Amino acid sequence: MQSLLPRRMFWAALIGIVLVPGGTLAAAQVAVRHTEGLLRGFLVLRTLEGDTLAGGDLAQVLSGDRVTSRMVFHFKDGSIHDETVVFTQRRSFRLLSYHLVQKGPAFRVPMDVSIDGPRGRVTVRYTDEDGKEKVETEQKPLPADISNGMVLTLVKNIAPGAQETIVSMVAPTPKPRLVKLKITRVGQEPFSAAGPRYEAIHCLVKVEIGGITGVLATLLGKNPPDHHVWIVGGAVPGFVKAEGPLFLGGPSWRIELASPAWPH
Repeated sequence: MQSLLPRRMFWAALIGIVLVPGGTLAAAQVAVRHTEGLLRGFLVLRTLEGDTLAGGDLAQVLSGDRVTSRMVFHFKDGSIHDETVVFTQRRSFRLLSYHLVQKGPAFRVPMDVSIDGPRGRVTVRYTDEDGKEKVETEQKPLPADISNGMVLTLVKNIAPGAQETIVSMVAPTPKPRLVKLKITRVGQEPFSAAGPRYEAIHCLVKVEIGGITGVLATLLGKNPPDHHVWIVGGAVPGFVKAEGPLFLGGPSWRIELASPAWPH
């Protein structure tokens, strides 16, 4: 446990102590090309080597133009990753609220993050390295393109000709900070599903910290790892898989669709 503390303390300092702009990259809301609706799916979380860590459940409901999406992972070790986002889909996607709970041995810092988009209020509850519970609250205007909990939805709606899309995100850390996500399409990759072959669009998602903090991270080789998302394109785009860390400084894990298993 002691070996984790320097890294934990470094990342807390690196991300910053207040909610401040994360750089000068131009960001904009993603236009709605495919409206979200009723959805229920099952997911699996694995290491990049293929070891199963957790089973997941994705549930999404629609009320008017208001979408509520919740993704929960139950880990074998008892840990929980519970993420709920509420957003609207008028012309462009707009976050209303976001709630993330991470607890258990899989996560270095147990955390409860809440975002109120219209009010610009971010509340982070976490347990520090001494086991003490802390609460950090910041209230500042948030940009309209906040993407927490919405990246998989946004990737499906990026125009085919757009090579680069930049949106904002509140980094879920003990000291909240605005960062930019730069999403680029890097090519297509073949895959099969029970026989038939398809083409998946591979998207790269880079976290841009920006400012002097970003310069420091680059110099020290501590930039956040890249995320990768694969989707099926066309008239009915769909999620295939994603790879990346679920928390800052954590290992890259893989999220995939899960196949039902029936008792014999």
